[in-house]
Amino acid sequence: MAMNQRALRSAVALAGVSAFALTACTGPSGGGGTSTGGAGGGTITYGTTDKVVTLDPAGSYDAGSFMIMNQVYPFLMNSKPGSAEASPDIAESASFTTPTEYTVKLKPGLKFANGHALTSSDVKFSIDRVVKIADPNGPASLLANLKSVAAKDDSTVVFTLKAANDQVFPSVLGTNSGPIVDEEVFPANKIMSDDEIVKGKPFAGQYTIESYKKNELVSLKANPDYNGLLGKPANDGANIKYYADSNNLKLDVQQGNIDVAGRSLTATDAADLEKDSKVKVHKGPGGELRYIVFNFDTMPFGAKTANADAKKALAVRQAMADIVDREAIATQVYKGTYLPAFSVVPDGLPGAAQPLKEMYGDGNGKPDLDKAKKAFADAGITGTVNIKLQYNPDHYGKSSGDEYAMIKEQLEKSGLFKVDLQSTEWVTYSKARTADAYPVYQLGWFPDYSDADNYLTPFFIPGNFLKNHYENPAVTDIIKKQLVTADKTERETSLGDAQTAVAKDLSTLPLLQGAQLMVAGADVKGVEQTLDPSFKTRLGVISK
Repeated sequence: MAMNQRALRSAVALAGVSAFALTACTGPSGGGGTSTGGAGGGTITYGTTDKVVTLDPAGSYDAGSFMIMNQVYPFLMNSKPGSAEASPDIAESASFTTPTEYTVKLKPGLKFANGHALTSSDVKFSIDRVVKIADPNGPASLLANLKSVAAKDDSTVVFTLKAANDQVFPSVLGTNSGPIVDEEVFPANKIMSDDEIVKGKPFAGQYTIESYKKNELVSLKANPDYNGLLGKPANDGANIKYYADSNNLKLDVQQGNIDVAGRSLTATDAADLEKDSKVKVHKGPGGELRYIVFNFDTMPFGAKTANADAKKALAVRQAMADIVDREAIATQVYKGTYLPAFSVVPDGLPGAAQPLKEMYGDGNGKPDLDKAKKAFADAGITGTVNIKLQYNPDHYGKSSGDEYAMIKEQLEKSGLFKVDLQSTEWVTYSKARTADAYPVYQLGWFPDYSDADNYLTPFFIPGNFLKNHYENPAVTDIIKKQLVTADKTERETSLGDAQTAVAKDLSTLPLLQGAQLMVAGADVKGVEQTLDPSFKTRLGVISK
């Protein structure tokens, strides 16, 4: 997850695409939902080291902020626990009514916690607002294939798309770009403060926010007026407790001070907790990707450096890809809780390939120093290259320090690099990286929806959220093609072509892919239901 960029998915607008895919997400999804009633579910406490950037959907594209948004805001589309398939949430029906028009009909009688009616006007306002504000840390990029939104009547919304046959638009409406907010509370052209949002009570999801101390403690209460796909929560309410250190998170779940520990425990913590009978370690399908980003302007030999040389900059990226030992990082730092990643698309998703495995290192996933030296020699690089490498110690877990210390060691042991390794806390990090502060730096990705496109379009189209000044028209064309290809086999071929193309350019260097993991008290129920391919934390399925 993670940013400004209307151009991102607008680049998918292809001339002559006429296939009419009625990939409808239709049918009534009445208030019965899928969760059990709150009676007897108690109040649960969930702990995390994640941080909230903002509660305003227009201003954040990060896992910590979306975790709360997913509990309190309504969405047109969502997915049932255990599934990643987009289905109507507060919508009564949703379908393509023409190749470029997606029509949504709202359920009757919807309202926000403040009593205001929720109508199609709020839907139009919410989506238009994300696009108009286009905050650098916001999710506008996900809506870049959107041409316009029209409120036809109080309950009918029509989304007109730039490119026909958009295979992922229904899923996009359930992402960071999709929360529906109250137009009587939110300003149309600027980000609203968290305190003002909480005061305005513009919530219509499974929960409302009862009290809010940012990145300390948030108290949620089940919303009796929620009328959506997820139904009533299995608990009466939830507290979200924030931790600066994973050691304290681990200790509190062990001692029963919290019911569930979410992101992020270290691999060592998880291994230790496996042996503790008072808790249970739950694992789910993995979509997380850990990777290195190269800023094409400021990296060694980058376009705006004193010794700019595109050929040498590529050789630096290639040599790093030849040297890094993913298996060593996965086993020694993460104890097997992460696996080596040899593509920008994780294994398991339709269309996933492993081009990096063959193209770099020894061709079998291991490092190859001689190949790295040849990359330098062919580009005319002599001597040691200085790398400024930045990582984040809180958002991506405490083990990031060990991970990047090992990367520094691997690079310097080659004799080709001297690494200046620095770390920054997430609130600063997330803004500084988009301001060209870090030439080479760590990022992680937690997918918005379960589709290979979500690992391509946000990263490699002009105006991408990385803001690393990478652009390749040929790569853009390949990504555009897969996004609007209805035939499954043909689309998977295009996805493979896209992965190979970006592997040649190395805008990013994928390192590891990981599983979802939570630890809960032995008496806590429902945790396994939230560890599904949607990659959304669903507090509403947890009870005790």
